[in-house]
Amino acid sequence: MSLSQNKMRGLGLCSGGLDSILAGLVLRKQGIDVEWISFETPFFSSEKARNASRITGIPLTVQNITQQYLPMLKNPNCGYGRWMNPCLDCHSLMFRLAGDMMTAKGFHFLFSGEVLGQRPMSQTKPSLRYVEKNSGRDGYILRPLSAKNLPETFMEREGRVDRGQLYGFSGRGRKNQIRLAAEFGLTDYPAPAGGCLLTDRGYTSRLKDLFEHQKETTEAALHLLKFGRHFRLTNGTKLIVGRTQKDNEQILKYHDPHKDTVVEIQSIPGPVLLIPSGTDRDTRYLAASVCTGYSKAPKEASAAVEIVTPKGRDIIKVKGILPSEIKSYMI
Repeated sequence: MSLSQNKMRGLGLCSGGLDSILAGLVLRKQGIDVEWISFETPFFSSEKARNASRITGIPLTVQNITQQYLPMLKNPNCGYGRWMNPCLDCHSLMFRLAGDMMTAKGFHFLFSGEVLGQRPMSQTKPSLRYVEKNSGRDGYILRPLSAKNLPETFMEREGRVDRGQLYGFSGRGRKNQIRLAAEFGLTDYPAPAGGCLLTDRGYTSRLKDLFEHQKETTEAALHLLKFGRHFRLTNGTKLIVGRTQKDNEQILKYHDPHKDTVVEIQSIPGPVLLIPSGTDRDTRYLAASVCTGYSKAPKEASAAVEIVTPKGRDIIKVKGILPSEIKSYMI
């Protein structure tokens, strides 16, 4: 009986990178019905996965997993990588959630584009084994690009996936993948690049500060960490100051008008300044001076600044504080 007659169905984790794409195409070539699932949080998006689905025609499901992700992120069993990247526990969580969909939708196994030895911490044999054991799907995770370097899965042992048509790629080079992509006629794929903000030093510094000062973390607060300059004053108040027009737009997009305070200079080009959860009157006036200092307002001149709180609006006149005077409070 052929694989297509067996109606084998595989659900793959898709980042949208070349390895993910190839893993899906290798299995589809065998006659296996493949679909992808991609997870997104404020730390990483599914944009590349959506593009991979358009290119290949492989169906894609996207899930936002922020609420499931945060408890793991705050206390990962295996700790962090260089910054705040909990790669092993992140992958375990993703396979566990994909496993839920596997059961619910009648898939037979899970797969990914992971390549043995490509990443020194998360793609070693012990690391891959840790992920599988902690995913709740032991024996049901296939890695088509490195399968010949890994123990057989039950699908291979039973002949329901042809191990002979899988690969034994290893290491950090991409020559094998590029050659395989050419065989599939695949030319439109992204260059390898880190897409996770938890590996970014600046972002994770802000994230640590947020966790230290806030018991509850909203998704919007995590998005706000991507934009502008961030300051933590001695009284605990946080200021977010836009650097660009895009920053200003995103700060306004993610702010909470029922809790936050917005400060903007009037009639002069300048930043949007956000005070998450608001603050007292004196600190609002200080924030107005900071906002003015980062604007195009002439030095030593007073400028009109609008302060919008959940209780209403106020316009005050203040002189700017030079950026050098506030720099020591930058996160």
